[in-house]
This record gives sequence, C-alpha cells and structure tokens, in this order.
Amino acid sequence: MQKEFYSNGKLLLSGEYAILDGALGLAVPTKYGQSLTVKSIEKPILLWKSLGHEGNLWFEAEFTIDNFTINNATDSEVAHTLQALLMEAKKQNRNFLSGDTGFRAESHLTFPRNWGLGSSSTLINNIAQWAKIDAYHLLWNAFGGSGYDIACAQHDYPITYALKDRRPIAKTAHFNPTFKDSLFFVYLNQKQSSKEAIEAYRKQSFDKTKLVQDISLLTQKMIAVNSLDVFQKLLEEHEALLSKVLGIKPVQKKLFPDYPGTIKSLGAWGGDFIWVTGGEKTKEYFISKGFETVISYSEMVF
Repeated sequence: MQKEFYSNGKLLLSGEYAILDGALGLAVPTKYGQSLTVKSIEKPILLWKSLGHEGNLWFEAEFTIDNFTINNATDSEVAHTLQALLMEAKKQNRNFLSGDTGFRAESHLTFPRNWGLGSSSTLINNIAQWAKIDAYHLLWNAFGGSGYDIACAQHDYPITYALKDRRPIAKTAHFNPTFKDSLFFVYLNQKQSSKEAIEAYRKQSFDKTKLVQDISLLTQKMIAVNSLDVFQKLLEEHEALLSKVLGIKPVQKKLFPDYPGTIKSLGAWGGDFIWVTGGEKTKEYFISKGFETVISYSEMVF
C-alpha cells in the first residue's frame, strides 16, 4: 500500500515579522514544493530518504517505530529534527505509526533546499497529512512561527493571513496584478535562519500596535492597486517601516543602490529571496551583480 502527499512552497510578500503580532500579510504558494511517498513494509522500522530537486539523496535515516529511536542517520541534526516532528505527530494522534508493520518514506523537494521556499513547512504539512493531525499545531509545538507557510502549503492561490488569538485566518486574496510581468524574485545566495531573525525582532522596542495597523493597511492597498508606480511606492513604504523597526538598512540601499526599479525584502531580512519590479534588463542586471537566480512572478506563483 502506497500513500502520496504534496505541499506547496511559500513566499510572504507583505507583513514579515509584523505577522507574528497579528498584522495582515499577503502570502503566495509557489509552484515549487515537496512530496512525500509512504509505503508499508513488514519490519517495524521507518526507513526515511530525503531527495533534492535534482533527485539527489541528501539525507537518509532509520528509526524504530515504537519510540522513534534513531538507529542510523547520515546527518544527526536533521535526524533529531525529524524525530521531534514524528514524536509530536504521535502525541497528537496515538494511532499514527502504530502496529507491527513499518514504513518506507521518501520526501522529494522540487526546489533547491537553500532557497528558503519552505523545505520545513512542506515537510511538516506532509507529515501532518500522513498522521491526520493539525499541521499548525505540529508547526507550533515543534518549531514555532506564524503559520502562514502552512497556509500556503494547503492553498493553490494567493491568500491573506493573520493570527487572531493564536488562531490562523487564511482567506483568498484577489491578487493578480495587471503588471505582474514586471515582478521578479531574486535569490540572494544565502539562506537566513527564520528562528534567529524572529528572536532579533522580538528584542526590538517599538509601538507594536501602530506597526500592525500600518502593515495591515499596506497589505490591503497592495492587493487592490492597479498601478505599478503606486505599487512601487507601497513596497518602499513597507521597507521603510520595517527598516526603522529592525534597525537594518533596506536591501536596495545596502546592495543595489543603482537599481532603477524597486526592491523589497522577503522573509528574514538579509537572505532568501527579494521581490523586485523591473523589465527586460532585470535578469541582466542581477546576473551582472552575481545573483543568477532570477525568477519571474508567473514562473514562481500559481
């Protein structure tokens, strides 16, 4: 017997950091994601394999089924993270991985792991589907975070996302800008730790209520706008707000001061992808600066 699960990757286009405090964010699931295939085997063990986007094996481990003891693994840190997820899933559903049989599980990413599109959140959502449990609770109990990435894993269209009284609220966002051919995502060649970035944000002193209100309003305006010029001004305003709170110079001023379009950070500032407005020469510009992964909006997003 074989079961297959799939989850979409994610990008948070507005609301980064502030979404943790209840701000309304605009998020999009990506065309890239991760699958999980599970087959029953007779021996009471879990044989796990993780494959990269090119089909390369990057992690392998064996666990006992009864208590998730790690029998062997190619990467101890990854094995312990996976062990914690499986144990938490078992807590939420005692029938998960019970009985005398075992399983052969194989996860397969369709994007490079270092891109920051949700290698963890897609895995968590796939395990939650397999265990028949709430993916948000699995995320929060194991890792923490806002949960917008889980919402993206479960939807095939842009969404607004907010946390209200620790309750995730994901709604359809009618975000399909007429100028989407002028939107691109550029990878900054380094993956940021969301956990460390969140901790740094928490240490800042600022008017949280005001930030949440301002970011939520910007999100609503970004969804409704039809003019690229106005949209660019909204992106600049968003950058300025968070730059002041974080005490970090916006990425455009820091790395690309001569770029003619507008640049907005995404996710944990300083790594992962940036969102840029541009045209025919956009790819040429970033490639000349050493950033070769430039993906159009339509290539990236449903």
